[in-house]
Amino acid sequence: MESQQKHPRVYSFEFFPPKTDEGAAKLRATRAQLAGLKPRFFSVTFGAGGSTRERTFETVCEIQRDSGIEAAPHLSCVGSTRDSIRDILERYRQQNIRHIVALRGDIPSGMGQPGEFRYANELVQFIRSETGDHFHIEVAAYPEYHPQADNADADLDNFKHKVEAGADSAITQYFFNPYAYYHFVEQCDKRDINIPIVPGIMPITNYTQLARFSDMCGAEIPRWIRKRLETFGDDRASIRAFGEDVITEMCQALLDAGAPGLHFYTMNQAGPTSAIWNRLGL
Repeated sequence: MESQQKHPRVYSFEFFPPKTDEGAAKLRATRAQLAGLKPRFFSVTFGAGGSTRERTFETVCEIQRDSGIEAAPHLSCVGSTRDSIRDILERYRQQNIRHIVALRGDIPSGMGQPGEFRYANELVQFIRSETGDHFHIEVAAYPEYHPQADNADADLDNFKHKVEAGADSAITQYFFNPYAYYHFVEQCDKRDINIPIVPGIMPITNYTQLARFSDMCGAEIPRWIRKRLETFGDDRASIRAFGEDVITEMCQALLDAGAPGLHFYTMNQAGPTSAIWNRLGL
């Protein structure tokens, strides 16, 4: 973990673009509450196949304009062309956006071809060739390895390709086993990958939803956590209290070990993230 200990700590929160006026109002309230914690940036996701491109753009611009905190839009390879990425990069430059999260993205069911970019390293390389050092580029990392990777070594090689293409830092897929993160960093060190790798943190508030998300993205929920959550049934208060204990303890262990910050997947809710933040004394 020595390679990570040298980096300054960065704390950030992730949102998804709202689909309705009610959702937009809820997100504004969430953003206002979390802005009080003074994160380094807010990131905004990009729907499968580019399905939320305009909503992502509008949400990012509003955050940048109204919150006083840097906004970082996600960009996805899937469904994108060089012309479309060039266009959106220029639009973000005009809005003084200087932070990008560059991803391959999920391929929607029925989509035969992902687009002109097959892999995230190609997108990173294109952003660098078009905009130089204007953008700080984040990429994804997978401590438990990408579910579509042929094997662990191939996944690590793919991560290195993104770094060599020009990535400045990385945010991990969420996990519940900190040793997966420690091992991943150790393997990165052996490959001379030394950019900041910030752990992605998912608060536990809804077991059914969490299990569904985790199955889709390949994040393992340890058996002991699953079994405890199953005992709570529909008791949301107990699920949330247990989740706060588990995630707070994991976050503290990660920070004590030298992780360069935390990135919270908020699901557009302020309460769970704020509770963990306060318990950590951040």
